[in-house]
Amino acid sequence: MSEVRFDNRVAIITGAGNGLGKAYALAMGARGAKVVVNDLGGSAFGDGADKAAADVVVDEIRAAGGDAVANYDSVTDGEKIVQTALDSYGKIDIVINNAGILRDKTFHKMEEKDWDLIYDVHVRGAFKVCHAAWPHMREQNYGRLIFTASAAGIYGNFGQANYSMAKLALHGLSQTLALEGRKRNIFVNTIAPIAGSRLTETVMPQKVVDALRPEFVMPLVLKLCDENSVETGGLYEVGAGWMGKIRLERTLGVTLDTEAGFSPEQVNEAWDKISDFTDASHPRSIGDSMGPIMSNIKS
Repeated sequence: MSEVRFDNRVAIITGAGNGLGKAYALAMGARGAKVVVNDLGGSAFGDGADKAAADVVVDEIRAAGGDAVANYDSVTDGEKIVQTALDSYGKIDIVINNAGILRDKTFHKMEEKDWDLIYDVHVRGAFKVCHAAWPHMREQNYGRLIFTASAAGIYGNFGQANYSMAKLALHGLSQTLALEGRKRNIFVNTIAPIAGSRLTETVMPQKVVDALRPEFVMPLVLKLCDENSVETGGLYEVGAGWMGKIRLERTLGVTLDTEAGFSPEQVNEAWDKISDFTDASHPRSIGDSMGPIMSNIKS
């Protein structure tokens, strides 16, 4: 079994002062990567700032013989984070979008600032970092990007309308970047991790949080960032030693007569078949998804 190494690779890890980000940073540093440890040092709810969070992780990496620098910028200033990598190491090979916060409220109690702050940190922040790194990855014909989604984004979760929105948006972004980056050896994947962190301890019992160690998510992330990995466009749930890949499933559906026209009553009559997942299909692209629709267009 060949060892996964990151010698001479430069990795940016956002939100790397704690939890999952810290686990990625320490592991990559131990495996030869030059690591930009980004962390604003704010609270789990987006308040405040503290340089100590990033500094502690950098010190740990260096103490173990690795190479790392700290960055304290908000992910909404992604170009500054990327510039830290360029100034320190001259390139950027890997971006792990891990930074995140929570502003949980039921939808009827949610204020615009709760929505906007979640969007800014999760979606706009990931965009800003990746958009700044993308030209460098294209030019060098190499890149590995990880986006962090959530089960809340995939399935929904009570009291997390803003968080669910942001997390599924990141997967949508990763899908298109995977298509655009493939020919330039830029591979893009999304994980939906379940791990103990400052975020999950606000919604889970402490005993469960303690058992969901970030180190159980880290191996999948490092595998997807490996230069020998050819995975791209994937969505993976991972936690507590279990991991699996998610794909879209669609019923075979029905085709109604567009020339004669059809009514809501006919849709109602066909509803069982429209909703029946027996022998379901699994479209993998827009082309796949459009097939049944285009075949019903009369010339």
